[in-house]
Amino acid sequence: MEISKLESQLAFLMEADRLKNIYRQTYTSTDDLPPMPDGSNVGKPYPRRENDAEHSFSLALFTAVLAEYSNEPIDVPKTMKMVLVHDIVEIDAGDTYCYDAAGNSTKEEREKTAADRLFALLPAEQEKEFRGLWEEFEAGETPEAKFAAAMDRLQPLLLNLHRNGSSWQEHGIKFGQVEKRVSRIEKGSETLYKYIYEKLEDVRKRGILPD
Repeated sequence: MEISKLESQLAFLMEADRLKNIYRQTYTSTDDLPPMPDGSNVGKPYPRRENDAEHSFSLALFTAVLAEYSNEPIDVPKTMKMVLVHDIVEIDAGDTYCYDAAGNSTKEEREKTAADRLFALLPAEQEKEFRGLWEEFEAGETPEAKFAAAMDRLQPLLLNLHRNGSSWQEHGIKFGQVEKRVSRIEKGSETLYKYIYEKLEDVRKRGILPD
């Protein structure tokens, strides 16, 4: 066993563990909390935002379950790897809210700098593979990248729908903003886009996501 290689891999994995501390704007689907050892939080649920690690895990599971709806055949294990690393740059760059115009104006530069540091922690061969997957996701041109991007938009949308638009309402988000972002789903899956657009129209009619 090559100790230096293993140590590099473990260093990357411990750095990736910091994704658990990067919180997004989207709330988890329920307020249920695991009981504390002393039972102090029993019966005291509260809403909380999901973190990047939870989001990335969800996208991997979404990919495994929903791959049949991709517009084109995809390499499922490859796509799962892609979504697992797609947000790792946020360890350094932070989570940029998708509707934050100012934040998004500097996002590309911040995330590239983060990618340079984080993927370099890996042994050379794995650095090339995982950096390549991240860059492929960002480019959004391959069937795998298109489907991964669709999952990246579908998952938080479903959480917002489950929460009656709590995050949208908190930030004053309008229907047109969500409609524009969700349109990316169609490039990866026309079936899922059609399904979710009908759900969007419903919350629009109910005033949860106003014009």
